[in-house]
Amino acid sequence: MSKTYRLWNPNQQWLLPPCPQDWLPQGDLVYFLLDTVNEMDLSAITQKYEAEERGYPPYHPRMMVALLFYAYCRGLFSSRKIMQACEERLTFRVIVGDDIPDFRTISDFRKLHLKELSDLFLQVLRLCQEAGLVRLGHIALDGTKIKANASRHKAMSYGRMKEEEKRLQGEIRELLAQAEAADEQEDRDQGRDRRGEELPEELARRESRLQRIRKAKQALEAQAKAMAEQTRREQEALGEERKDAPAKSGGRAQEVSEVPPEKKQYNFTDPESKIMKASNKGWDQCGNAQAAVDGHQQIIVACDVTDQPNDKQQFAPMLTQAQENVGPEHKIQRASADSGYYSEDNVQYAESQGIDAYLATERLKHADRVAKCPRGRRAKDLTVKEKMARKLRTKKGRQRYSRRKCIVEPVFGQIKRARGFVQFSLRSLTKMRGEWSLVCLSHNLLKLFAARCARAA
Repeated sequence: MSKTYRLWNPNQQWLLPPCPQDWLPQGDLVYFLLDTVNEMDLSAITQKYEAEERGYPPYHPRMMVALLFYAYCRGLFSSRKIMQACEERLTFRVIVGDDIPDFRTISDFRKLHLKELSDLFLQVLRLCQEAGLVRLGHIALDGTKIKANASRHKAMSYGRMKEEEKRLQGEIRELLAQAEAADEQEDRDQGRDRRGEELPEELARRESRLQRIRKAKQALEAQAKAMAEQTRREQEALGEERKDAPAKSGGRAQEVSEVPPEKKQYNFTDPESKIMKASNKGWDQCGNAQAAVDGHQQIIVACDVTDQPNDKQQFAPMLTQAQENVGPEHKIQRASADSGYYSEDNVQYAESQGIDAYLATERLKHADRVAKCPRGRRAKDLTVKEKMARKLRTKKGRQRYSRRKCIVEPVFGQIKRARGFVQFSLRSLTKMRGEWSLVCLSHNLLKLFAARCARAA
């Protein structure tokens, strides 16, 4: 007797039209996102369409926003992969139905409304606050290097630019001399009334490369001049007493150079990205993505992307943004960050805002043990750094600072490893910030969905 199997006929036609919603459980993430997007204020996006009455009716903005949110939650960031998922995955079909948008339409929608989409981060954060997921008892800050949409091999240093400029100028002069000699020879052979030919391809290629290098040099020189001017203003703000101080106190202020350093680099693909140390992978063209995470449920309360590889300048702006995002009715009580954020100015800023700060003063290896706090009263002549180091050695300081790694670092692990966001798709600092806001927004949506599922259970 042969084995009996279930009836399977892939060519069976449906007697009634199927409903995609019948194939998914009611508690699926896609339904949660559809309900959430329907409650959002998308007037900043819709008013762009309402002002234009010509052309074919566009896709509904709420459908496109829900599609992008769900794609980012599922680790799909490429417009081509999103379109492919709309064709193959049932959950995406629940959002778009049978009218699947083209990948170019998805890409253009994201680019056109990138600022408005990033502004939705605040609306999602408000939903998390209403759900009780944000308490501001402890805010942890950290930054992670994310590869830019540019190759480090397309970067060139200022010193190399000067060498290349001289080399190309010499080659162009040689090619022009060869072309002139060839023209004279052809004039002798065919006469002076011969029609002129186009610029040789080899010469045109060198001309365009020379123009790009000159443009890059001008950009680096303009940046150096602006930084020099800012440094002069800062020196003037310190007062004449600091400038005329004796040699033992530091001497006169050094002359500020307006010439870029020889090793200062410029990337021709994305000039706003910078060469940075990317964890254990060496140096690469990156953006420094920042996140301030609340310690209660790992909700991102502030996010940003900077072209500075160092985190020291991001402490005050990130805390300021976090406080503005959550509103004045809630106050940040405590903040922690690794040694990359430490500076005396940052410690003083936290004290001025009434924030209990825990900033590592030095980088320790995993095997190193933190020295215990010395007993007795604290000396009165301790520097700001010594006070912070002593604070971190106390029992309470060790406990509170140890929470930093279990608050913010898992967030980067969930974003980069679990969902696979390891490279920006868009170029320029403004667009990278918008894309990072979308990633952080989707992280908060997943946290909100998980919290609601836990409560329902």
